[in-house]
Parts: sequence; structure tokens; C-alpha cells
Amino acid sequence: MFQSRVSVAILMVIATVISRILPHPPNFTPILAVSLFAGAYLTDRRLALFVPILAMFVSDYFIGFHDLMPVVYGFMILSVLFGKQIGTSLTKSFGFTVIGSVVFFILTNLAVWATSGMYSLDVSGLVTCFTLAIPFFQNSIAGDLVYSGILFGSMAFLNRTVFVTAKQNA
Repeated sequence: MFQSRVSVAILMVIATVISRILPHPPNFTPILAVSLFAGAYLTDRRLALFVPILAMFVSDYFIGFHDLMPVVYGFMILSVLFGKQIGTSLTKSFGFTVIGSVVFFILTNLAVWATSGMYSLDVSGLVTCFTLAIPFFQNSIAGDLVYSGILFGSMAFLNRTVFVTAKQNA
């Protein structure tokens, strides 16, 4: 059983790295979905935490490291912990995906506003920062919902069909 979990984890890392390296709309990536899914379905907490962090690190090696890495990586860890609350619920996976997208948007844009030097450190600068980030948020939440739908939807389908049939035949 451990080997199959490790195989799933390796496949998730590889798929996530490839999806971040290949051309895609800005912020339309599976990283939040993979973090939530790893938290929900990988019972080994260390393995679940390792999946998104390794995927981010490897892809950032190719894409480029940046100043917001501690915020982004910290959020991936938080997302795995969110995933632990989902279990097999499609409703919860949708809810945590939306919540995760919003929290990521708020945290990363607060960090950009506070540390980048691109915006004045007042209400006007904060509003400008968040306003300019809206197109990225649209792509981010769309990608998060698409990839979460694929991952959690596929697992729900497998649980209802393939795994049930396998148990009945055993």
C-alpha cells in the first residue's frame, strides 16, 4: 500500500511541475488543487506536505525563485492542512478550493504590497495592488476549480465505480 501512495505522490509532483513549466495562462496551475488533494487523500502527513513543496521547488528551479517563496510555500503547507478537513466530500473540496484561492490572493498580494516597493505603503497603494491583481485572481480561481474538479471528481468516480467493483470481486 505504501508503494502505491508514493507512486501517486510522485505522479502528482511530476504532473504539477510539468503544468507549471509548460506555457499556460498566468496563475492557471494545479498547485492549490494538488495541495488540497494530497492533504485529503495521502494519509502520511509528511508525504502529503512533501508533494506540493517538492513540486513548487522543482518548478521554481526552472521558472525562477522569487522573494515571495516563504509566503507561497507556507500557504501550500496550509492548503495541505485544509485538505485534511475535506475527506471524500466533493462539497468540501469545492468550498476549500474557493477559500484557498481567496486566502492565497489576499496573502500574496499583501506580501507584494508590503515588500515589493512597487506600491505606496498606504491605502491607495494597497487598493492599486489588489486592483491590478484581479486578472491573476480570475485565472487562479479558474485553474484551482478546474484542477480540483478533475482530481476530486476523478477520485469520487473511482471510489464509486472501480474501487467498489474491486471490493465486490475480492
